[in-house]
Amino acid sequence: MVTRKTLAAAGIAAMAMVVAAGAFIDNPFGPVLLGVRAEFVLFALTLFGVAVFHDRTLDVAMTGLAAIVTLKYLTAPGFSMAHHLWAEAPVLVNLLGLLLGFAVLARHFEQSQVPEILPRYLPDDWKGGFTLLAMVFVLSAFLDNIAAAMIGGTIAAHVFHKRLDIGFLAAIVAASNAGGSGSVVGDTTTTMMWIQGVPAVDVLHAYYAAVPAFLFFAVVAARQQHAHHPIQRDEMGEHPINWQCIVAVTLILIGAISANVLLDFPAAGVWAAILIASFFTRTDWAVVPASLKGSLFLIMLVTCASLMPVETLPVASWQTAFGLGWISAVFDNIPLTKLALEQDGYDWGMLAYAVGFGGSMVWFGSSAGVALSNIFPEARSVVDWLRRGWHVAAGYAIGFAVLLLLYGWHPQQIPNL
Repeated sequence: MVTRKTLAAAGIAAMAMVVAAGAFIDNPFGPVLLGVRAEFVLFALTLFGVAVFHDRTLDVAMTGLAAIVTLKYLTAPGFSMAHHLWAEAPVLVNLLGLLLGFAVLARHFEQSQVPEILPRYLPDDWKGGFTLLAMVFVLSAFLDNIAAAMIGGTIAAHVFHKRLDIGFLAAIVAASNAGGSGSVVGDTTTTMMWIQGVPAVDVLHAYYAAVPAFLFFAVVAARQQHAHHPIQRDEMGEHPINWQCIVAVTLILIGAISANVLLDFPAAGVWAAILIASFFTRTDWAVVPASLKGSLFLIMLVTCASLMPVETLPVASWQTAFGLGWISAVFDNIPLTKLALEQDGYDWGMLAYAVGFGGSMVWFGSSAGVALSNIFPEARSVVDWLRRGWHVAAGYAIGFAVLLLLYGWHPQQIPNL
């Protein structure tokens, strides 16, 4: 009988063989297996392992990273992992800080009692779930998408009594990513474009795609959730609002936005606000170690992605932008956005939608998905996410088609690049 441990051992052995084989292939551009760079083969094996062993994702990511680093040392003269990590440190530290910091924010929001009283105001049929997703979409235009997803997940856990359909969890992530795609403060990728010199108005038309995509997947997901477990307003009692927690949540959000604009490092503002809030309200520090494992998983995966030999992208076109959206489902969108900015000549709103929303199609494809899975571990199943969250991928294609038909492809050169 083949057990999971046997399959895991076979996967690790396969990675080891790839490393060994790659070390002896003579190619001026690096080790190649069957016409594919060996680094991509290892990354694909890592992603396959994550999909199969969704209860051991950190172990799989660590194994994959170790194999990729080993291959680099064997085949890339002068490679230094320490130097690479130093270059990637700002992104990795910021991401880790945001994931852990927004876990604290979500707990403050939960303790504020606001999620307990929302069922009184949300419709008690499928439109209640739709309204909740719309709230996440709007919030994400002004907040980081991780914060919007965490707030949405916290509310959903209460109004649906923690009985959430995975399709609805996928929709929460999709709503946060879609809502932030047209705002330069709503997503890391759009903020990168803004800092690089792309005017804020040049990403705004991403909403031509984000809105129809949202209307499609939100309706489907809300109906899924209503069939799975509807809102039960009759069970709601009296829950006085904890205004100290509301102030703490507000401070954290202000800190994130301010540090993002002033320092390009929102995590610093988040943790400064958390420390300030700890002086006037109770902070549940236990959520930090509880979220650490899932957060480290994403850090490992982003590090693996940063080691891929993606020196160039295809010629800038709407077809390339469309393809990057699908790639973003499994490949970190930060290095993809960085490469696109260096290449220049994209329709930035179309690219923002593609790389911002595309990661919603798999639970680990965006930081918002990983953050939400820290609250709902059942979401860490690629098969269930794709099966129940099929409407996210369909919504991506629908939104892109609407954008292309209504607005078209309008590439822009970055001013003063």
